[in-house]
Amino acid sequence: MTKIAVWCRHNEDNIIGIGPQIPWHIPSDFKRFRKITEGKKLVVGEKTYESFPNRTLPNRDIHILTLNSNYEVSDKEHHFIHDNIKDFMEFDEDLYICGGATIYKLFMTSGEKLMPEIIVDSKYMGAVDDLEGQKINITPCIELMQKMYQKVTPDYEQENVLTSLWVKKGEFVEQEVLKELIKIISINH
Repeated sequence: MTKIAVWCRHNEDNIIGIGPQIPWHIPSDFKRFRKITEGKKLVVGEKTYESFPNRTLPNRDIHILTLNSNYEVSDKEHHFIHDNIKDFMEFDEDLYICGGATIYKLFMTSGEKLMPEIIVDSKYMGAVDDLEGQKINITPCIELMQKMYQKVTPDYEQENVLTSLWVKKGEFVEQEVLKELIKIISINH
């Protein structure tokens, strides 16, 4: 089982959102995220889950990490509630960590068995939209990434977004997963 963190952050300040919204709209970034996560098992927090259209993403199993064990999901067959991050320590399949900031921080800081082996680091190089709300950043995650991971691909640029893969230092990484990710991020869709 491989854990893969997938994020898109603003290059200057590591912002991933303002209030409940992503402060940019880049079609190729959404396509890349779809290609990376389609048919996969995702873990997200409540706010991220609620930001998905109709609280779902087609062709994915979504695991919602929440403190509310009575949280209602939109698809009981493909969406699952977890109230303890330790549920993912011995997860049987590849797991794509898809936000928000609290979920990224939990996985990055809750011990070796929960840290992702691979990070898909996308950096938006443009200006952010002027939105109302709290700026949400993942700076602690980026600092850990720069300290504990090594960049294994160049930056692939598309529509002002640079994407690269980072692998946890000293860890074995499933080569098929890595090859699939490289293929997705290196090809313009």
